[in-house]
Amino acid sequence: MLHSSIAQDFDAIIIGGGISGMFMVYRLRSLGMKVRAFENGSDVGGTWYWNRYPGARFDSESWTYGYTFSEELLQEWDWTENYSPQPHTLKYLQYVADKFDLRRDMTFNAEVIAAHFDDAATMWTITLRDGRKFSAPILVTGLGPLSAHTLPDIKGRDDYQGQAVHTARWPKEGVDLKGKRVGIIGTGASAIQAIPEIAKEAGQLTVFQRTPNWAAPLHNAKISKEEMAEIKTRYEEIYASCRETVAYFIHNPDPRGTFEVTEEERLEHWEKLYASPGFGIWLGNFRDILTDEKANALMTEWAANKVRQRVNDPIVAERLIPKNHGFGTRRLPLESGYFETYNRDNVELVSVLEEPIDRITRSGVKTSNREFDFDILIYATGFDGVAGPYDRIDFCGPNGRKLIDDWKVLPRTFLGVQAEGFPNLFMVLGPHTARGNIPRNIEEISDWVVGLIKFMRDKGHERCEPRPGPVETYTQEVLEVDALLLSSKVPSWQTGVNRNVEGKSVPRPLGYNGGAPRYRKKAAKVAAGGYKEFKFS
Repeated sequence: MLHSSIAQDFDAIIIGGGISGMFMVYRLRSLGMKVRAFENGSDVGGTWYWNRYPGARFDSESWTYGYTFSEELLQEWDWTENYSPQPHTLKYLQYVADKFDLRRDMTFNAEVIAAHFDDAATMWTITLRDGRKFSAPILVTGLGPLSAHTLPDIKGRDDYQGQAVHTARWPKEGVDLKGKRVGIIGTGASAIQAIPEIAKEAGQLTVFQRTPNWAAPLHNAKISKEEMAEIKTRYEEIYASCRETVAYFIHNPDPRGTFEVTEEERLEHWEKLYASPGFGIWLGNFRDILTDEKANALMTEWAANKVRQRVNDPIVAERLIPKNHGFGTRRLPLESGYFETYNRDNVELVSVLEEPIDRITRSGVKTSNREFDFDILIYATGFDGVAGPYDRIDFCGPNGRKLIDDWKVLPRTFLGVQAEGFPNLFMVLGPHTARGNIPRNIEEISDWVVGLIKFMRDKGHERCEPRPGPVETYTQEVLEVDALLLSSKVPSWQTGVNRNVEGKSVPRPLGYNGGAPRYRKKAAKVAAGGYKEFKFS
């Protein structure tokens, strides 16, 4: 029994109404808990609610992406494309919310700005943007790794008088691009999906690129009714296969090394992967492509030649080829005609490395050489990844301890599910959990967290936090496995770098890069051992 002047509103509060938040509502409710999820948007969906930009879609195979907890749901839902577009994905999540009546335990248009822990009461109190407060002894975060969008640090941003939109806040009613003069700032993953679609509508499209990105063909296709029926007979096999791959996709590294095959075999393998759908070219490549500099250099030059073959103007092609990181050392965007878009007469690429942006003006963009007038200005400037969503909420633990201060240099967690010194704060997809096919990670981590919460309740414990020793040991392992990858030194959202956010210019590991099977074994061992790595009271 809790002794406190703080009124307990719920047994558990969940922050977020996306894939994580929805699943945690379902799972905690199954324990008989009174739960409430708070979501900033006006409906469920998270990533797939906010990112409505043209071309937004999965880069995971659709039939590996959905929830697996209900056989009935698996058999009822038909995916229409191998890589589902945003509108269909949002309909899927709304269907799930309807089927399991999830919205009755969710509050929408509710942005959480603070979460403070009362040490004496063992109680978390969240504060919403509108000032309302709610309390529960358990707090679960389903914030998503890519939910804290960022705007560029460019002078005059507020001066622009035309329509300005961020890809992660695309209006529900859409944007009328037809015949318009459009400028887009950024060439990351969102832009690589959006630019080919925008170019088809816009009168003129000007792309401002700071850092070019590698990208590979998606090769999307429709799924026929017959194909979908056949997929439904194989779900058990499909998900079992995903569980054994390094990142929970259907792809796994080729067991051969780059230099263990002949040049002819190597080129044949790369051509086959490049012509195949999905992440095979990235995750199904030779086992040393992402760890060996010489192997990666060979692959990088091969990929650069692919860009040169697809872009007519050799000067533009060279601008589109990354020079500061090797192929696959950032999360690889998958594209549909992206490079060919720069062959269109109505598309211009401006490299801000050669021609820096001086400022945003009332009518457009002024570079060091020119002024551009636009009807619409689009910011495809990405996210403050993984830890960023946590930095935007004032998480305050015992004795005024701030999460943002603790994580300034490096997050310290155990298994990525609990932060050191923050009791009863459980994270789904927090820093240092396994990364890959996100819903697969979400379900696995959520089930593990629910198991830990059930253990607490069954044993009569009111409080749970990781012990310092296991946190230190796990953090060291995170650093060690990360150092094996070439990506560990490459600035990206996955390594916590965002030049538009102060203090985020040095790479640091934000995921567990030892692979999903290894992570699963570690987590299962902790559960089987009675959670000795945690301190209960």
